[in-house]
This record gives sequence, C-alpha cells and structure tokens, in this order.
Amino acid sequence: MKYTINRDRPFVTYPDICKKSGAASPSFPSGHTSSAFATATSLTLAYPRWYIVVPSFAWAGTVAYSRMDLGVHYPSDILIGAMIGAGSAWLTFKINKKLNIRSGKKSLTAGN
Repeated sequence: MKYTINRDRPFVTYPDICKKSGAASPSFPSGHTSSAFATATSLTLAYPRWYIVVPSFAWAGTVAYSRMDLGVHYPSDILIGAMIGAGSAWLTFKINKKLNIRSGKKSLTAGN
C-alpha cells in the first residue's frame, strides 16, 4: 500500500520540519502505528479488562504520536494506520472465532 500511494514524508515535503528518525519508505500509512494498534486491539479482545485496555491503547497512542513528533508521518498516516491495525486485529479475531466454532475447538479468547 505504501508504494502504491507513494506519499512523501513530511520532512521531504516541508524542509523546515526537522527529521529526527530514519525513514526510507513512503509515508502513508504508518506501519509502526498499525502494529501498535493491532497489538492493543488483540490484547483488548483477548483480555477485556480495564487494566489491559487502558495501558494498551495508551501505549499505541504514544507510538502514534511519536511518529508525528519525529517528523516522519502526517496525522492522516497515523489515523489510517490505527484503523488498519485495529481493523485487521478485530477481523482476525472474528475469523479465528468462527473457525474454532466450526472445528469444535475451544478458543483461548474471552467469551467462550
């Protein structure tokens, strides 16, 4: 997706932004943010307790903010990255649950 859209990084488009981190690939979407939100969503779906949910998403939000602060992503890169990460984790959770029900296996996830 990054190479299809091929969006320049903010420090390339706006030379006054100081690049604080290395970045070789295009900007859109943020892979770090996608991974962080996929992890937070997966943990939340598996262990739906406030003491898991709050720190997980706080950490994911911090990762997302850091990408903008480092000058390597636009806010839209972060937003779409978070949606991709959370969406893929949720979809994988639902598919796994259906497959486990069909095969008669007990899932390790909450709600079973």
